[in-house]
Amino acid sequence: MLLMRITRSNHQLYQIPQKLTLFINVAFKSSGQSHPSLETRSEIDRVTRIINDHPFPDKPLHSTLTQHVPKHLLSNTFVENVLGRLFAAHANGLKAFEFFKFSLQHSEFCPSSDAFEKTLHILTRMRYFDKAWELMEEIQQTRPSLLTLKSMSIMLSRIAKFQSSEDTLEAFKRMEKNIFSGKQFGVDEFNVLLRAFCTQRQMKEARSVFHKMHNRFSPNTKTMNILLLGFKESGDVSAVELFYHEMIRRGFKPNLVTYNIRIDVYCKKGCLGDGLRLLEEMEKANIPPTLETITTLIHGAGVARNISRACELFNEISARNLQADIGVYNALISSLIRSRDVHSALMLMDEMEEKGIGHDSMTYHTIFLGVMRSNGIEGVSELCHKMIKRNFVPKTRTIVMLMKWFCQNQRLDLSLELWGYLIDRGYCPHSHALDLLVTGLCSHGRLKEGVECAKQTLKRGRPISEAIFRMLERSLVEAGESEMLWKLDQMIKKLQTVLPPSRRYAVGLAHTNLVTT
Repeated sequence: MLLMRITRSNHQLYQIPQKLTLFINVAFKSSGQSHPSLETRSEIDRVTRIINDHPFPDKPLHSTLTQHVPKHLLSNTFVENVLGRLFAAHANGLKAFEFFKFSLQHSEFCPSSDAFEKTLHILTRMRYFDKAWELMEEIQQTRPSLLTLKSMSIMLSRIAKFQSSEDTLEAFKRMEKNIFSGKQFGVDEFNVLLRAFCTQRQMKEARSVFHKMHNRFSPNTKTMNILLLGFKESGDVSAVELFYHEMIRRGFKPNLVTYNIRIDVYCKKGCLGDGLRLLEEMEKANIPPTLETITTLIHGAGVARNISRACELFNEISARNLQADIGVYNALISSLIRSRDVHSALMLMDEMEEKGIGHDSMTYHTIFLGVMRSNGIEGVSELCHKMIKRNFVPKTRTIVMLMKWFCQNQRLDLSLELWGYLIDRGYCPHSHALDLLVTGLCSHGRLKEGVECAKQTLKRGRPISEAIFRMLERSLVEAGESEMLWKLDQMIKKLQTVLPPSRRYAVGLAHTNLVTT
């Protein structure tokens, strides 16, 4: 059995359990989705890259898909994974929409709810709400069995995030009347509506909706847990406990989810003792803790800088007849990083690879944070190269963090290397990453490279921010590069015709009387 030594004053030796679950990282993977074969993965990569690199909106995507996607590929596994990759790659929502519609045109293909939900998620993330409603209405008419509580939740949560509470309530009524017509709405749909507000931490609106509508939809324990979770996400321990007691007064019995929420809010505040007290309380109530409970407590021990307790909790997992997963390993790594024991965290990361667990974006993000504090730019560069060698693409917040770190440390070569890696993998980096990279390049007189990165983004159907365009405009005017500015302006204006309105997006030049010869 492999061992990991945590260097502390007591020099204790902590064992890593041998029986581990295999973690396979599939972007936006649903629990029921099958794992693609190596051959299918290669095809998924190829088609995702074709879609993301397709010049948009210059050329129609449908003809390209017809040319490059043979009918025999259109299985649920293939379509779900391509859509998942497009989601992770921040592809333009209309491209994902076109791909999903393309798959529907083949009678041999029977779409899954998962594929429909991914498409809906991609559209609403880019605020293509008209297209999202169009898709829901089409599915309602042709394949109503694909409409689920999850698809309702995706739509309502995005409307709650980007629009008003009145718009969210109106969307709920529209779904009841038009989209899910014929279905009697009950507490499950009511819970979805409340969750939409709670996930956006709009607790005033959530409570108002609860008080106005609870007589129509008899709430259950899940309803109360959703509201409790909303207060937890707001980070207010007092509000969580007050609502918990209100829940008890209303006659609801706390369950595992209730305890996990309360433990989490205390652990996030560094109140590990209160979290452990609740652990004892739930065990006395014959509610056995799950792996999620223990993972939360390990995180809490890290926040409280109690690495010894974190390791004890980790080693208790097998005694509780639980099996460690990547989440609990990440929790222990986070605790080690918080205690500034980066060496042991890196050892644990190696151990995860040796045991076949693998790494996910949270693993890399946490390790990068620790290496930044202790090993400096060279350590970050080494870890980044290892990540690239493993063909791993982290999530947006890690990409943005790395881009910022490289630019701040005057390592634009590493910024461009990361950018090139993402583009080559068929990803279109988030606008925040582009903003950091272009700002760094322009501040070092590398204007043409900055313009090229902006053009790569626009070509793939993603907008650039107004602030970055104005910076490029000033720099190009000063450099006398009017033709380059004119071409950039034309790309922005063409893309603007298909993008939803937003004050964040660049709209191009107010006038185009530029000398282009």
